Order: sequence, then structure tokens, then C-alpha cells
Amino acid sequence: MTPKDGLRFDEIGYWSEIKLDIIKKYAAAYSRIFHARKQDYLKHVYIDAFAGAGVHISKTTQEFVAGSPQNALLVEPRFQEYHFIDLDGAKVENLRQMAGDRKDVFIHEGDCNRILLENVFPTMTFSRYRRGLCLLDPYGLHLDWEVIAKAGTLKTIDLFLNFPIMDMNRNALWHNPDKVDPQARARMTSFWGDESWRNDAYTEELGLFGPEQEKASNDEVAEAFRRRLNAVAKFAHVSSPLPMRNNKGAIVYYLFFASQKPAGADIVGDIFKKYRDKGIR
Repeated sequence: MTPKDGLRFDEIGYWSEIKLDIIKKYAAAYSRIFHARKQDYLKHVYIDAFAGAGVHISKTTQEFVAGSPQNALLVEPRFQEYHFIDLDGAKVENLRQMAGDRKDVFIHEGDCNRILLENVFPTMTFSRYRRGLCLLDPYGLHLDWEVIAKAGTLKTIDLFLNFPIMDMNRNALWHNPDKVDPQARARMTSFWGDESWRNDAYTEELGLFGPEQEKASNDEVAEAFRRRLNAVAKFAHVSSPLPMRNNKGAIVYYLFFASQKPAGADIVGDIFKKYRDKGIR
């Protein structure tokens, strides 16, 4: 595959290849369930908010790896509608070429936060008999909580979410929070939804010279966000997230799954169980 002008394929680590495999497995199971019900009035939709070019390059092998859009388009039986969103015009053009003349695929160029809230999610309602599988896979703190919350309150969305803990640690969750750049704090607040992350990410301990703030562990921060998905975003079932680790054993991000249905959580729980130790080398 030859890149078009201005297009650079993203290189991904093996942990991201595992993530793609997990989502592909669940997408296939999700689509089979809807087709087995034979409820023609229900339309099930695949939504990818940070779709990229649809294909990546493996850091391990330097070979091309199918991205989530390409995997989704190959799922049989098919979803009845697809929405792919990306900010990069060259990647969007590659998605268009990948989709060809398929009338069930809709490609959106721009900020996914706006496009989801204004164009896609308003169609995903009970009254329109739609159900959706949505992938929110930001490169860092580039996602607004309003999008996550809307996906939950719609009650029609199954959600995979990349929780970018490494980006959070690099930019916002410092051991000395007073030194964090105000813009980084604002991005963290936008992702979390409010400033309650400060209480979840830090605890106050009595030090030699008085009270000191101690940074919570990665797992503690992820667990706090899991509770938030359940209590604030109103997802009925939020699986324990899967930590995705690089070849040094450091957690790059957590993969969350949230749904309104126990069946979805059970399927993902089984898939996560098979992969839980595969991110460690």
C-alpha cells in the first residue's frame, strides 16, 4: 500500500494490535446477536471517533495492520451503518477510498467531539430504533467528557474507551500538581468532566513538614474513572479495564468497556480474560 500525498500511517505497538483484535472479536459477536434476533426494525451501527487512516504499520514487523475501520467493514454479518471520523484530511481521504461506493458508510472530517454530539449521537435514539457500538480511541487527552456522558445517557451505546493514563501522567498527573501547566490541567478536567479528578488522583498524607499530596497509583485512577462511568455517565455495566502495557511493562493506557446490557459485559469479560496477561513481556 502506497501512502497518498500528505498521508503518514500510524505505527502501533503490539499492545494496540491486541486492542484491535479485542474490538474485532466483540464487533463480530455484537453484529451476530443483532442479526440472530431478526428484529428488522432495529438498526445496529458502528461508530469510530478517532478512525485514523483505517490501516497502520506494526512497530514489531513493519508490516501493514488492519485498523478498526477496516476490521469493522469486514465483519460478517454486516453492521447496517458505519460512521468513521478523523481530523486529518489525508487519513479521511484514505477512509473514503477504503469504503469505496458503499452507501452504508459515512465518513466525517473534523473534531469528533463536535461531530458525535451534533451529527451522530442525535440519530442514536430508542425512538429511531438504533443501537450502536462506539470506539473512542483518542491519541491522548483529546476527548471531552460530554461525549462519554452522552453515550451513556442515550442508553443505546456499547462503548470501548481508551483511557490514556500515560498521557495523563506526562502532562497532568504529576507528583507535584502545583507545577502542572494550566492548559494541561484544563485538558484533564475536560476529559474527566469536572475537577473531581484532583481528589481521585491525589491523597493527602502527613509528611515531615505537614500535609503533603501523594499521587494515586495508575490502577486507583482507572478505578475512580470506572466508578464515574457507572455513577455519572449512567452506564449500567462497566467492566474492569484492561491495562495495555508496552515492552517495558509500563501501562500505556487502559481499555474500558461500558454497556447497558449484562450480555455485552459478559462477552467482553471473557475476551479480556484471555488477553489480560498478554500486554506484559
